[in-house]
Amino acid sequence: MTTADDTRTRILAAARELFAERGYAATSLSDIANAVGLTKTAVAYHFHPKDRLAIELLSPVAGDIVALLDGSYTDRAEFVEALVGFAVRYRTVIRLFMEDLAADDTSMTPGSERDQIRTFRDEIYAKLVGDDPNPETRLKSWALLGALQWGAVKTMDLPEEQVRDVLLAAARAY
Repeated sequence: MTTADDTRTRILAAARELFAERGYAATSLSDIANAVGLTKTAVAYHFHPKDRLAIELLSPVAGDIVALLDGSYTDRAEFVEALVGFAVRYRTVIRLFMEDLAADDTSMTPGSERDQIRTFRDEIYAKLVGDDPNPETRLKSWALLGALQWGAVKTMDLPEEQVRDVLLAAARAY
């Protein structure tokens, strides 16, 4: 591994941790630079604009997002189980995916990477609620997504299996 590759890896690791802890908007390039002992200019050299950091963190997730959405599930419960597994497996970046980059932004460019992330989030929601959902189903689905996001993000110190089991039990209550 070259020095540049090592630096990129360290930057990505710090960004992943800070984005999960503080959120994308509340984490600056300076924060990331401080975490890895670099200057903001050095971080920007590797990742400018900041969106490039987030997109690179999410790129390994893309195939599993597509598989999650394209999977043939026999019922909602089977999809929820797959969704919980996805949220726990990618808990270091789930906040980025579900909230930070998918936030409604009227200035977002149609077809941009951020727009595609929002589309995936909305497709997950649509798969949860099904066709013609009533208000209770809509509310339960958004509550489930929030519980998965925060349950995964705020329990990074716990074993993945434990988090998955507890979140799956909670998700079944929805």
